[in-house]
Amino acid sequence: MKAQVAGETDELKKQGITPGLAVVIVGDDPASRVYVNNKKKACELVGFKSEEYALPAETSQEELLELVKKLNEKKDINGILVQLPLPKHLDEKEIIEAIDPIKDVDAFHAVNVGKIMIGDYDFLPCTPAGVMEMLAYYDIPVSGKNCVVIGRSNIVGKPMAMLLLHKNGTVTICHSKTQNLKEISAQADILVAAVGIPKFVTADMVKDGAVVIDVGMDRDENGKLCGDVDFENVKDKTSYITPVPGGVGPMTIATLMKNTLKACRLQNNC
Repeated sequence: MKAQVAGETDELKKQGITPGLAVVIVGDDPASRVYVNNKKKACELVGFKSEEYALPAETSQEELLELVKKLNEKKDINGILVQLPLPKHLDEKEIIEAIDPIKDVDAFHAVNVGKIMIGDYDFLPCTPAGVMEMLAYYDIPVSGKNCVVIGRSNIVGKPMAMLLLHKNGTVTICHSKTQNLKEISAQADILVAAVGIPKFVTADMVKDGAVVIDVGMDRDENGKLCGDVDFENVKDKTSYITPVPGGVGPMTIATLMKNTLKACRLQNNC
């Protein structure tokens, strides 16, 4: 995916157009800093211009809104990404809604979310879209399959369910209030774990031969990076399983590059 984006970017540069991505990070959350650094590296790799705005944790709502407004107006910036989570005193919803939908390469703006719901969209949220790219690449059929998504966040769970539905999967969304979670997940042909709880999905929750996608990015009891799936005990039951780290994470960033390239094309009519 990155190679494809880099090739298309080279062609655009011959027309005098360079895709530009602005990343805004507020405060010093270590996980957010890792993500932002990876996004900057990816921009370099594919030939994008990237700008980072690292703001102190005490930044006010007004200051952040002012920066978003400025970036909306910048012609050389095609994508705006405000790294979540924001410090508690800031209103994430208001900030996301302030981003111009055509520059919302995370696809979190209500306009883009609505377009995804009806299946007529410009951008898809990077993590669920990356999962769909993986399924397509490995020729894993979704149509008619029993798909279970554990987690209902606006960033992963809900859009993930919608994308599987668009591909004719039969989708169940499970969450903290779901009863019989084990029985439901054990029926899944495709199981997506996005709950943010280390090793939450255990072997008895997985059907033999299932495809297991682990969206989690957690720390285990030893502080080591792990996912929402108990990988070691689950892997032998699956036909496919994504590791953490690796797996979904790099796909998220590759999809962000793809979205930014598309935003650039839309804004330049090319």
